[in-house]
Amino acid sequence: MKQEIVVGTRESRLAMWQACWVVERLKSLSPGHSYRIKGIRTQGDNILDVALAKIGDKGLFTKELEYAILRGEIDMAVHSMKDLPTDLPDGLTIGAVCEREYPGDVLISRGAKTLAELPAGAVIGTSSLRRAAQVLHYRNDLKTANLRGNVQTRIKKLDENRFDATILAYAGVHRMGLDHRVTQVIPFEILLPAVGQGAVGVEAASDNVEMLALLKNIDHKESRLAVSAERALLRKLEGGCQVPIGAHAAVEGECLRLEGAVVSLDGAEMVRTSLIGDAADAEDIGVRLAEKLLETGAGEILNMMRQENRCDG
Repeated sequence: MKQEIVVGTRESRLAMWQACWVVERLKSLSPGHSYRIKGIRTQGDNILDVALAKIGDKGLFTKELEYAILRGEIDMAVHSMKDLPTDLPDGLTIGAVCEREYPGDVLISRGAKTLAELPAGAVIGTSSLRRAAQVLHYRNDLKTANLRGNVQTRIKKLDENRFDATILAYAGVHRMGLDHRVTQVIPFEILLPAVGQGAVGVEAASDNVEMLALLKNIDHKESRLAVSAERALLRKLEGGCQVPIGAHAAVEGECLRLEGAVVSLDGAEMVRTSLIGDAADAEDIGVRLAEKLLETGAGEILNMMRQENRCDG
């Protein structure tokens, strides 16, 4: 094993926190190695004035990190699993899916109002098609507007009265120590999370046996199975740019329950269903649930969304 292990990550505070967290776990379980964290800017970090869905590219927050692994500049890359495309470049693999934080979304609003309490016409800042579509399905009298940036930036813009509320992943808010700003933990019945949300993954070269053996120490079986089911569903459904898909898998004993939803951009139409199976068949459950969604109208919604959003499917 090389003397110094270089860990790549995006440069945001949250990404750096996640990389430090991974390194501390590696140190505690596999002492004796030294680590250096290297921050790398990604395309998604550089383009902040355009809605993510309009950019129409996969790997916005991961490509540069993946190239760095392939070039030998870093030994591993720490990602939020929700940012990682379902198809990885040749030569790379997910060496670890760390134990997942609560995967749901939270509302942060002015006046500490819940989604149900927001006045008609209230504007929710979000760059996520998934969040916007599901919120509009729940309450079509609300409005959404594009809001990008890190956790702190979004909350600052809310405090500057640019929006009435914003929706963020609980995991990011919690990891930044901002739990006190949470107005509401939004139930899954209203808002299914993004695929992989709340989970930290570590990517490495698929032929780097020593690095993969090291990462195996921090791999969390139940989290990997849950995320694998969600990613299999997304892979079967998406075929292109960002799409308004929510999913949540949970492992209980030997069983895995996966729920998924596809929603039209205006929130008017939703196809939502679930499937339970053997946790060992996580990816198969994801594929079968995707097929079930497609059979019940999800395909039409996705095609309409791609046309409206001018994304290639």
